[in-house]
Amino acid sequence: MDQDQNQERLGLAELHRIWTSYGHEMLLHDPGGDGECLVRRGELLAPADSLDPVLDRYRRWIDRVHHDEDLLLARIRLRDAERDHCVDLAGEAAGASVNNVHVGSPVMFGTPVMFGTGEKPEFTHPVAEPPSVEWEPPVFVGVLDTGCDPHPWFTGRPGFEAVPEVLDADDDSGQDRQAGHGTFVSGVVLQHAPGAVIRPKRVLSSLGFTDDYTVASGLRALRRSAQRRGESVDVVVLTSGCHTADDRCPEVLASALRAMDPAVVVAAAGNHGRTRPFWPAAMPEALAVAATGADGKIAPFSNTGDWVDAAAPGVDVRSCFVRMASGGDRDFGFARWSGTSFAAPRVAAVIATALQADRNRARARELVEHCYPYGTALPEPVAAE
Repeated sequence: MDQDQNQERLGLAELHRIWTSYGHEMLLHDPGGDGECLVRRGELLAPADSLDPVLDRYRRWIDRVHHDEDLLLARIRLRDAERDHCVDLAGEAAGASVNNVHVGSPVMFGTPVMFGTGEKPEFTHPVAEPPSVEWEPPVFVGVLDTGCDPHPWFTGRPGFEAVPEVLDADDDSGQDRQAGHGTFVSGVVLQHAPGAVIRPKRVLSSLGFTDDYTVASGLRALRRSAQRRGESVDVVVLTSGCHTADDRCPEVLASALRAMDPAVVVAAAGNHGRTRPFWPAAMPEALAVAATGADGKIAPFSNTGDWVDAAAPGVDVRSCFVRMASGGDRDFGFARWSGTSFAAPRVAAVIATALQADRNRARARELVEHCYPYGTALPEPVAAE
């Protein structure tokens, strides 16, 4: 399969059609308009401290409420007649918000090209395995994605714990579009920061989506597992994100990211080819990463804007990969893939390397701005005739 022949970029409308065909209940708000976004149909979120007035306001439209005591958050399920109005209803009471659907940041641009499994050397185009080194003090990098399989690159490395990928969630006997994504992303981190300890958390489905609630839960789980181990969370990689109806960051997401301080959060800028804010990358607390091509300029699919902080290689990136094999087995090999998903871990690796030498986070961010400056990656303005 040739990457150039498979560079389909799917809009939210098409993704909505695909995902709902699998039974996932989503709503496409303001199709084609300025506020176009995907949300969980008929679902509202409310923090515990504002839940009572929210319940009073919406009581006659509520089907059920799920309380998350750890997140101090409630998931409110509306009755069927009101589910298509969840975005409008969320704006009627302070403290209520929709549960935005996040899109994985390669899903709009191509699919991975497998270069071989090691079983047939003549077809294998391997990527050099990162050296096995152990940093002291250790630097921990949380990768919130589809998981991370026990690829040979990872097994045997200090502290690695696999979170196996779901390869066929829709049970159609074929590998899902985003399956293997987390393994690939973790491999990019390892190539450029071989001593980093990868801590994967599965928040992104193999079909290519997640939501505010799931990402917030994943961040909390990452933080708590580090506390149990007596570890720090030094860097966090987020490769998915969303647009919102009002172009503001969902509060549940903003709160979850603020709770990760002092970790450096590196987020993919998204692949819509637009300047519209993509959350959580557009948060001031996050380091938003656009993708560049071979010429060092912004790739056509990459989001841009004054909220973007850095630009790193994101076209035809090569890394480790996993794919389905017959009989339920898995083949481990290598692939190339394009997207801001693969620019973000490159920047995260620079941060991790800088933190290993000097735990100063401000200087680590300055190093990123030096190594992967966003401003010089923008195309030159065309002079007026």
